Order: sequence, then structure tokens, then C-alpha cells
Amino acid sequence: MTNKVFVAGVGMIQFKKPGTSGSYDEMGAEAVQQALDDAGIRYDQVQQAYAGYVYGDSTCGQKALYRVGMTGIPVVNVNNNCATGSSALFLARQAVQSGAVDVALAVGFEQMNPGALKSAWTDRAPALERANLIVDELVGQPEMPKAIRQFAGAGLAHMQKYGTRLETFASIRAKASRHAARNPLAVFRSVVSTRDVMEAPMLWEGVLTRLMACPPTCGAAAAIVVSEAFARKHGLRTDVFIAGQALTTDTPSTYDSRDMIRVVGFDMTRAAANAVYEQTGIGPQDVDVIELHDCFAQNELLTYEGLGLCEEGGAEKLIQDGDNTYGGRWVTNPSGGLLSKGHPLGATGLAQCYELTHQMRGTAGERQVENAKVALAHNLGLGGACVVTMYQKAA
Repeated sequence: MTNKVFVAGVGMIQFKKPGTSGSYDEMGAEAVQQALDDAGIRYDQVQQAYAGYVYGDSTCGQKALYRVGMTGIPVVNVNNNCATGSSALFLARQAVQSGAVDVALAVGFEQMNPGALKSAWTDRAPALERANLIVDELVGQPEMPKAIRQFAGAGLAHMQKYGTRLETFASIRAKASRHAARNPLAVFRSVVSTRDVMEAPMLWEGVLTRLMACPPTCGAAAAIVVSEAFARKHGLRTDVFIAGQALTTDTPSTYDSRDMIRVVGFDMTRAAANAVYEQTGIGPQDVDVIELHDCFAQNELLTYEGLGLCEEGGAEKLIQDGDNTYGGRWVTNPSGGLLSKGHPLGATGLAQCYELTHQMRGTAGERQVENAKVALAHNLGLGGACVVTMYQKAA
């Protein structure tokens, strides 16, 4: 059974710096209520719920959802590192598409601490142990936070292989700031120039400045997905549907290639994107707007190539030609992306859903992409998981 799956409602609260937000359950409940209101349904009509977060004890999803209602439905807690929000959406979409339910809810939230990401568990082997050993070998720099070594190390590999300039990564961050200035839900809305990014404090000399890394952020987002039959019966909107979706994990090439670009998920990205292009019959040339996982400016550039927007080594030219912003071939991260909108880990994939649903509806305000009909989301978590989702405006 393969039901068509519509995004009936979305919700998202303003992302904030750590220490300035509500608690995770308050944020999650607020985003869910927004999504319910947007869809025009009651919580007791939801048949399954998937709650995504990375930093939290088991059943945090129930704590957040119980603030909205206690209806006894299945609640599944999801943790797939930074791809958690889209993984929750993947499960909700799958439940509706299979015919198991007519209405499913996906919510993601994160209450983060300041500073670099770190594990909550120090008495056992880390999930990224194998990747860490390769990073130690290829990158070194043991005094730096792991995420910097991973993604800046991949950016350095691209610079060495293709001659990519540091200014190109800086221009990605500057572009993100211009987009976020139009987004009232973004944590950083101040516009910075490429020069500002280049002159920010160096976190790794010649490789990464502070402004090229996304900030730790608190926030929540949610989506209601429904079957066409349910939407028609209850008079819900059917203007945006999920045309295709894929979730991939690592293959041997992640480690065996001894390539930092592969270590940070390039092959997962390519496999997920190709699966979605095959599912939908829609290629990258047909996409109008993209929300992708720019946890570092370096990863945005790598993802252009992973998604097939250009050939490997061609991303710098794509950026120089202005094909990643308004007036170019694609508008990437009109929300401001992780770099400026913020990156509350469990919420990120659903924040992408929120943005692209509004882009497909034509309700994105000042950041609206003109005549947007096809949208692509890319959400990546090391360890690993990658979710690529194709949204389409109904004819």
C-alpha cells in the first residue's frame, strides 16, 4: 500500500541561544500545538507520534507530548544524531504511506548547552570511534573539538584536492546571513560580509574561522503528515506532499577510502539523493529551493556536489556564478540554514520541513522563492544517517 502523503501542518518556534530558551518539553509542546493549529486538527486525531532529540533521557518525547494531550497513542523516541528530526519525519511519512495510520506527527526539539558538542557518556566506547581513529590519522589536531576536526578537515581536503579558496567558504556564511535577515525565527539575523567572516577569529589557521561554524541552539519544530483520504474527508489542505524520501547509512567507502570528504558523509548524501531522484523522476535540475545541512560552511559546499548540483570539484564555480542564492539556479537555505538560523540537533530536519512547506505554499514572506514548486531537504548525522526529502507543490 502506497498512500500519497501530504504535509497538513507545520510548526516552529524561534531558535535561541542556550540558556535563553524554555525547557525542551515546553519548546516541543509549543511546536506541536502550532502544527496542529496549522493543520486544523486536534491532538486526539493523531494516531502515532515520533519525537526526535539527541541530548535527553529516554521518553523525553512523551514528556513533551503529554503537555499537549495524553491519548495513549504510540510515541517513538528517535535519536540519529544531527539527522534526528528528518529521521522522525521519515518514520511518520512511512507510517502514513504504508497505510498503517492516516495521521502521524513528527516533532524534534533540543535544549543544548553552550560550547562544542560532546558525548554525555564517558564510560564506554563512542559511537563514532572508528571515524575518530581515521580523523586522528588524517587530520591530527587532537586539541580541537571533534566536529571541527571532522568538517573543517573535510573542507581542507577539498581545498587541497581542488584548490578551493577559504574565501569561498566565507561567502557561504555571508550568504546565509543575508537569507536569515529575512527570517524572524532565526537565532542570528545580522548580515555579515565575506570579509567579516574572513576576519573573524581563526579556529584553525587557514582552514576555519568562528563564523564558518553553526552555533549551539535551542528550539523545536513539528509536522503533521496525513493520507489523502483523511485530508479530503476532513477538509485539510493538500497543497504540499512528500514526493520522495530516503534514509541512508554508511557504507564501507566512508572509512575505506581514507578520504575526509567521505568520512563526513558524502557517500551517504549521494546515495540518498540518487534514491530520491529515482523515486520521483525529478532531478536536481528540476529543484527550485533547497534546505541542506550546513553545520559548517565547508559542509554546504561539499553537499552541493553530493546532491549532484555540480560535479565533484565544481562547487566553487557554482558559488562564484551565484547559483546558490536568489537570482541563481537554486536558492539554498533561504531560512539562513544551520549557520544563521541555528542548529538545535533534534529540531533541524523538521525546521527544514517547516521552511520548505511554506516555500511550496507561497507563504514564506520576504524570503519567498519565486514560483517555487519543487523543494529538496538534506539532513545529515555522522555515525551515520542521511535523510533526503523531496517536497512538491500539488498541481
